[in-house]
Amino acid sequence: MDFGVVLQTDPPASDVIRLMVDAERRGFSYGWTFDSVVLWQEPFVIYSQILAQTSAMTVGPMVTNPSTRDWSVTASLFATLNDMFGNRTVCGIGRGDSARRVIGQKPASLAVLGEAMHVIRELAEGREVRLHGVPVRIPWVRDGRLEIWMAAYGPKALKLVGEQADGFILQTADPAIAEWTIGAVRAAASAAGRDPGGITMCVAAPAYVGDDLPHQRDQLRWFGGMVGNHVADLVARYGESGPVPRELTDYIRGREGYDYAHHGKAGNPSTDFVPDEIVDRFCLLGPASAHVERLEELASLGVDQFALYLMHDQREETLAAYGDEVIGKLT
Repeated sequence: MDFGVVLQTDPPASDVIRLMVDAERRGFSYGWTFDSVVLWQEPFVIYSQILAQTSAMTVGPMVTNPSTRDWSVTASLFATLNDMFGNRTVCGIGRGDSARRVIGQKPASLAVLGEAMHVIRELAEGREVRLHGVPVRIPWVRDGRLEIWMAAYGPKALKLVGEQADGFILQTADPAIAEWTIGAVRAAASAAGRDPGGITMCVAAPAYVGDDLPHQRDQLRWFGGMVGNHVADLVARYGESGPVPRELTDYIRGREGYDYAHHGKAGNPSTDFVPDEIVDRFCLLGPASAHVERLEELASLGVDQFALYLMHDQREETLAAYGDEVIGKLT
């Protein structure tokens, strides 16, 4: 199993870079960030510094979207970094949540997302593609490579992952949900004539190593609220008795709204509806041995990477614990 770390690009950017350098030293091979440039700083500027100060870490957004940048801009950003640092980027992408909603826009449709993934990959790898009705190619790309990993929860989105994406990002560490979603992606890949084993499966969730479970739950409750934004969309589309597992949908019944000013932050007041049970299922808490046990279960379901959201009050300590007590037992 590979390990990644996920950060928000809060200022100062030097702190984000420092944590990524420390993460690579401790055995993390992927460095991810949020991509919501009103709430946080522009990540692609910071990626250049992370890549310059690490030796092998792969970096990318978790996740970008097809609508806040022209697809040619997104492709050129990745291609430029890859040309400078040797194909060390990955494009995590989804329909868009905070980046779109804070500027008064809805998430993109799956049709737009699917077309964007195709165009961004083709351009970033130096091939010609039609964009805005005209043929476009980035002429300076040489030997470019860009994997597209798509974040998804619902049946139609999971089908698109299986049909088109190089990787699948699941933002919850619940084994039951992982089993259902990975199964759906693999089935869609097989139906499309693709090798299901060629799709990287990535679970992304907060992790906090320690013994004070009540404090850890309070620090990580924000994640249930963030996931709840996507789940609310699914319930609106499919209904409470639709095809999405109840393990994912039941808990949002008490949700009354969401304030993006506190998005992804410990103590988010919009997440009081999230019960302790959901925090325990969606996140990794407790001593290092409990993390190893959950990760071994996820690995048995086909998870290739665990990406650790590091938004709480013990960031350095959790990085150190993973480096000393967790990563070596899973790699």
